[in-house]
Amino acid sequence: MIHNFSQTEGVELCYENVNGSCIKTPYSPGARAILYAVLGFGAVLAVFGNLLVIIAILHFKQLHTPTNFLIVSLACADFLVGVIVMPFSTVRSVESCWYFGESYCKFHTCFDTSFCFASLFHLCCISIDRYIAVTYPLTYPTKFTVSVSGMCIVLSWFFSVMYSFSIFYTGANEEGLEELVVALTCVGGCQAPLNQNWVLLCFLLFFIPTVAMMFIYGKIFLVVKHQARKIESTASQGQFSSESYKERVAKRERKAAKTLGIAKAAFLVSWLPYIIDAVIDAYVNFVTPPYVYEILVWCVYYNSAMNPLIYAFFYPWFRKAIKLIVSGKVLRSDSSTINLFTKEADVD
Repeated sequence: MIHNFSQTEGVELCYENVNGSCIKTPYSPGARAILYAVLGFGAVLAVFGNLLVIIAILHFKQLHTPTNFLIVSLACADFLVGVIVMPFSTVRSVESCWYFGESYCKFHTCFDTSFCFASLFHLCCISIDRYIAVTYPLTYPTKFTVSVSGMCIVLSWFFSVMYSFSIFYTGANEEGLEELVVALTCVGGCQAPLNQNWVLLCFLLFFIPTVAMMFIYGKIFLVVKHQARKIESTASQGQFSSESYKERVAKRERKAAKTLGIAKAAFLVSWLPYIIDAVIDAYVNFVTPPYVYEILVWCVYYNSAMNPLIYAFFYPWFRKAIKLIVSGKVLRSDSSTINLFTKEADVD
């Protein structure tokens, strides 16, 4: 991610006995404890929430579908944000210091960007999957197969990792910003500026998939509206027996599209302010106040904890899976074949 370099005035240093040390944020002990609690809670929620999603889908055979494999991979990206990125960012955000070495600073930035863009690309693939499922509910299993889902997963991770490591690990992001980097470099800092060319590419990588998803979900909304009218017309004519299976399949796919659409909306709300600020900041010499930057960054991080909450709220099968996992019933030899769906859960 793009890091701001403005520093808060204070007397404490990251390394008291080192010349050129960065300045530590002068929070009171109480404020520091609250910040650690709030940011640490986000990391814990992201880790355990996404871990539940991963275990549930991989353990229960009934959930082995192309869509759910995409959701598992998305949960892996969010889980890794909670494990590899958020704990270190918590210390950096509260202390304004980086205590984990210069080498890991680069890796941390690469991982940060990789996992976040992987989430974006997975959501884009999921939107395409939902469009096919809602538009062609009966022939969907032959159109979006496990192999297609696997290809989407591989490509999403490949482009995310290649983009982040080719920019931040090689130092290409600092081209043209050498004087600024030298002026603001201090011991205990973890700086990752993004020059105007790369920030523009970053914006396009976010903007193009986002616009595509908005268009796709707009199409899904129109299809859903048409199907709802058709079902109402069928019901009014008393044609329940011949249409019952189609109605049930269509309702299930619409429910999945709605839930994943909410996940996408949450992603946009979390990401848009940060992306807009990042682009503007690169063109006005990084003037965003540190506290504003940290708020925007943590809105992005907290998005990794939101998807499991959305699934728990909208998916009855996920709530049932959580109960089985927490109660330890998944340790039984036959637990993987437990039926997680009810008639109500299918069409709710």
